Order: sequence, then C-alpha cells, then structure tokens
Amino acid sequence: MNKEVDARGMNCPLPVIHTKKALESIDDGRITTIVDNEVAKENVAKLAKSMNLKVDIKQDLGNYYIDIFKDSGMEIIGIETLDIQKTSNNSKDLVILISTDKFGEGSEELGKLLMKSYVYALTEVMPQPTALIFLNSGVKLTIKDSEVIDHIRTLESRGVEVLSCGTCLDYYKIKDQLAVGGISNMYTIVEKLNNAGNTIKL
Repeated sequence: MNKEVDARGMNCPLPVIHTKKALESIDDGRITTIVDNEVAKENVAKLAKSMNLKVDIKQDLGNYYIDIFKDSGMEIIGIETLDIQKTSNNSKDLVILISTDKFGEGSEELGKLLMKSYVYALTEVMPQPTALIFLNSGVKLTIKDSEVIDHIRTLESRGVEVLSCGTCLDYYKIKDQLAVGGISNMYTIVEKLNNAGNTIKL
C-alpha cells in the first residue's frame, strides 16, 4: 500500500508525527512525505532511519519528496521503543515543571510557537510524564483561551496529573479561567518534585 503525506507548510513536529502515523497504518508499502524546507526533510529522514527503514529523497521545485519503504518482512524498530530504551531508568515518575508560557529566550512570538509545538509533541511520544506542573506565567497555558488547552486535556485524559500554582493564578487574576487540571500549592509542588524519579524544567 502506498500513501502520501503532504506536510508542506507544517511546523515542527507535525511532518514527523504525520509521517509516523502513516507508517503505523500500513504493514508494507511506501509512504511519500512532501515537505518544503530542509529542516523538515532532515527530521523525517531521521525518523525513518531510526525505524530501520529505507529512505529515498528527491527535490523538485523547492519541495522535498521523501519516499520511505516499509516491508512486512523487515525488523522494524519503533520510535517509542527507542525512546524507552534510552530513558527506561529515568522515565519513572517523570514530572515536567513549566514556569513560562513560551519556550526559550529571544523572540516572544517564536517562544510561544515552540511551546505550542512542545506540548503537542508530548501527546505523541512515549513515555509520557506522570505530572505537569505549571508555575508563574506557565499557568496561562491552562486557562480556557490557551492555544494548547486541548493538548493538555488529552494528556490529562491519559492519566497525566495537571497542577497549576494557585498563587500564580491569583497573581495574574485568571483563577476563574482555569480550564484543565487542579489548583495546587507550593508544599504539594515541592513534594511532587522531590519524589519524582526525573524532572524537566522549562
């Protein structure tokens, strides 16, 4: 079976995620992913190679056509399996502390775009965290007008605990807009962090 994934104009990590889903939907055949930038081309190619799949790339009129071949007789290495093998000792009780509504320093617009991509990517990879804790301006991600609210709800529906700092919600005067998870306090947050097997701070 052959399928085409048109990922032109999509921001990271969507080309990789859509390609991965297409590969999972077939037992054998070819997936052709079309992208329009070098970074997306490299990321999709790395995905295929990490899964032990043959890749052929062609360029035409500014677009990249990435053919990925899947054979039912091949030994396929799943990307989730790779991630679990690399982090199996550290992924237990993973808590992610998000203290800002944007990712990294520099452009605020870019930072918010990167945060949106990051939270979406969390819904697509394994293992998933046991808890997300939102502090300072990070609590703005958990209110009803947040661009990532649906992704956080998806994580919560899968058993990820979602906590927002009550003091922070009060400071920004948005407690009544909280749309996902529960309100927490610093004592509980410190306990969660101290007892976590691994933590990531953004």
